[in-house]
Amino acid sequence: MTPKALLSVSDKTGLLALAQALVQEFGYELLSSGGTAKILKAAGLPVIQVSDYTGSPEILGGRVKTLHPKIHGGILARRDVPQDLADLAHLGIDLIDLVVVNLYPFGATIHKVTTTHEQAIEQIDIGGPALLRAAAKNHAFVTVLCTSNQYPDYVAHLRAHQGQTSREFRQACAAQAFSHTSQYDQMIATYLTPEASRWPVHWAWQGTLQQPLRYGENPHQQAAWYRTGDVPTGWCAAELLQGKELSFNNLVDLEAARRLVCEFPVTQPTVAIIKHTNPCGVACADDLLTAYQRALQADPVSAFGGIVAVNQPLDGATAEAMTALFLECIVAPGCSQEAQDILQRKSKVRVLVFPKLGVAPGAEVRLISGGFLVQTPDVATVQPETWQVVTARTPTPTEQADLLLAWRVVKAVKSNAIVVAKAGVTLGIGGGQTNRVGAVGLALAQAGAGAQGAVLASDGFFPFADSVLAAAAAGIGAIVQPGGSLRDGESIQAANERGMAMLFTHQRHFYH
Repeated sequence: MTPKALLSVSDKTGLLALAQALVQEFGYELLSSGGTAKILKAAGLPVIQVSDYTGSPEILGGRVKTLHPKIHGGILARRDVPQDLADLAHLGIDLIDLVVVNLYPFGATIHKVTTTHEQAIEQIDIGGPALLRAAAKNHAFVTVLCTSNQYPDYVAHLRAHQGQTSREFRQACAAQAFSHTSQYDQMIATYLTPEASRWPVHWAWQGTLQQPLRYGENPHQQAAWYRTGDVPTGWCAAELLQGKELSFNNLVDLEAARRLVCEFPVTQPTVAIIKHTNPCGVACADDLLTAYQRALQADPVSAFGGIVAVNQPLDGATAEAMTALFLECIVAPGCSQEAQDILQRKSKVRVLVFPKLGVAPGAEVRLISGGFLVQTPDVATVQPETWQVVTARTPTPTEQADLLLAWRVVKAVKSNAIVVAKAGVTLGIGGGQTNRVGAVGLALAQAGAGAQGAVLASDGFFPFADSVLAAAAAGIGAIVQPGGSLRDGESIQAANERGMAMLFTHQRHFYH
């Protein structure tokens, strides 16, 4: 019996090569519909239109093409069940051995800002998922291919097995098809869920393999990188100009760097140096080179082997300065040709161009035993005009600028977090401490004599006045913190008695 293949694809990549192999090498008869059939015919391949085979024309503007018993019966029939074969013979239905279907590009459609709701709805595939699910269910006898990157492996498998497929191969293809339709349906469900109903009863967390990683945080841990959505975004869309493949730890640190540097306006040249997700030096200046030099000077020891993120296109002078230090990764929204040429001298450093550094994930997910937690990302915009001066003294304009920098940085430091800054650069960062006064001590110790006349930011309120007293003793002139402690009055009194300025943001930035 002549094997039969049903081909109906939205993405025509690799279609002709596959169809030619099926017909010319393995003697397949082709069934197809719509645009797929036209392409096959134009290439001189024999093809039977689905509408001719079923005797039913496409209707409803193409909404109904393959939803017919002659199609689904041929796919779902069990070859080892006599009654199934008898039913097919009685109704004149042929067996279908291969189903090649990929779905309407719903994800790419909704990714376009100009797409209307009606246009999005028309890109919801109905017949395609039905075909994929039917073929996947009957994988004991039918092979299903849902993406063009499967075609070469399929043809190679046929060549290696005298035109047949193994049960293991078909089952692997079936699993991929069910995963594909599940992800597709979840994408549609997410699109149709109103923003007001942010937390649906069922939360599906899916992705497409971007690449396996050598290992996870440690060599004994396995890891992989997955992409969300049909259209690459975020780090999946970033361009790796040079260097080795990104590692698990690289990606985690890069996201921490992105999260921090995007807090600063692109009109203000800013450099952030990250180590193990924590900033070790952040600076703003009139130009990128100066910002990098000052960020590095803030903590040159920790910067070794770190990640550098800049919020403006990387220029040659800054790239030249970076070659003097061992760095794991450099990320910028752009990179001049001069900078690229210079960095080639350090061929192992990973250099990425990520134009949309400000694009944050839609949700943050944390796994816990028995489930997971989901929250919206902390993308609250800094609004210094809403800050409240709670002391007798108001910060000077210089202090105000440094307080703003310190507040933006402390948001990206693990809690309990304290940042000391002066003249547009961080001088001391104390993070991940179990008590706030301990974080203050770390930041002040790192700042050393530079703390004199500097400012301090805290990601949470001060439960006692001890942190303010320690800051004052080191010479800190102004503090910014959320406020909200039952003992705020004690902290304010301590600041007033020592001539310090203190501002409340009324917004906490815990980061765990």
